[in-house]
Amino acid sequence: MKKIIYWLIISAFIMFILPWLDVALVPNDAGMITTIVLLFVVNPLCSIAVGVFAGKNIKTSWWLPITTAIFFLAGAWIFFEMYELEFLLYCGCYLVIGIVSMSISAFTKNRKS
Repeated sequence: MKKIIYWLIISAFIMFILPWLDVALVPNDAGMITTIVLLFVVNPLCSIAVGVFAGKNIKTSWWLPITTAIFFLAGAWIFFEMYELEFLLYCGCYLVIGIVSMSISAFTKNRKS
C-alpha cells in the first residue's frame, strides 16, 4: 500500500505541480518549450513508469494508469486552458501508454514465473 501511495504522490506531482510551475515561474519565451517537454517527454515517461509499476501487481494496482491520465487532464485544464479538447487526446494517449506498459510488465512478470 505504501508503494501505491508513493506512486500516486509522484503522479500528482508530475501532473499537477510541474504544469503549475510551468505557468507560474517560467517566462513566456521559454514557456512553450517547457510545455512541449512536459507533453512529449516527462508525462509519457511518467505514464510508462506508472504502468510498469502497476504491471508488477496488476490485481491491486490496475487503476494507477487511469488515475495518472485523469491527474493529467485535471492539471492541464486547471493550469493551461479549461475544457480544451486537445488535452483529451493527450489524456487518451497517456492512458494507452500506461495500459500498454502495464500489460507488457505483467506479461514479462508472468513469463518469468
